[in-house]
Amino acid sequence: MRELIPIAEQIAARLKERRETVAVSESSTGGLISAVLLAVPGASAYFLGGGVIYTQAARRGILQVPDEAVKGIRSSSEPYALVKARTIRERVGATWGIGETGATGPTGNRYGDKPGHSCLAVVGPSEKVITLETGDSDRVTNMEVFTKAALELFASALR
Repeated sequence: MRELIPIAEQIAARLKERRETVAVSESSTGGLISAVLLAVPGASAYFLGGGVIYTQAARRGILQVPDEAVKGIRSSSEPYALVKARTIRERVGATWGIGETGATGPTGNRYGDKPGHSCLAVVGPSEKVITLETGDSDRVTNMEVFTKAALELFASALR
C-alpha cells in the first residue's frame, strides 16, 4: 500500500485545492482504494465515505440500487462500475464517485470473467471508465493492481 501513497497525495492535494470531495464504491479491491485515500493526513477534507459493495445484497442494502435499476447490466462490467460510481457519488453528495467491480482470483467469477479482470469508473465533472485485465490469478496482487489503476484513473480525471 505504501507505494500507492504518492498517487493518493497528488489526488488529495488537488481535491483540497479545488475543495472537492470523493466517495468510493468498491468490491474486488476490498476497501484498498478507500484505505489508500484515507492514509493521507487531512483526508477528512476530501473523503466523504464509501463501502465494499461485494454482493447483490450490499448493492441493494447499502447503495440502495434495486434490481430493476441494473436490469440488463452485468456485474463486473463497465456499465456496472458506472452505476456504482454514480450512485455512491449521489448518495453521499460527493463531487466525485469511484466505482470498482471485478474478479481478483484465484478463479474467475460467475459471470465468465477470468481472474485479474476489473472495471473501474470515475464519475464527477468528467467521466472515465476502463477495463483492466492483468492475466494474473494472485488475489492480493490483483487487489493492489486494481487499486493502483483506480487511483491513476482518478488522478487523470482530476487533470
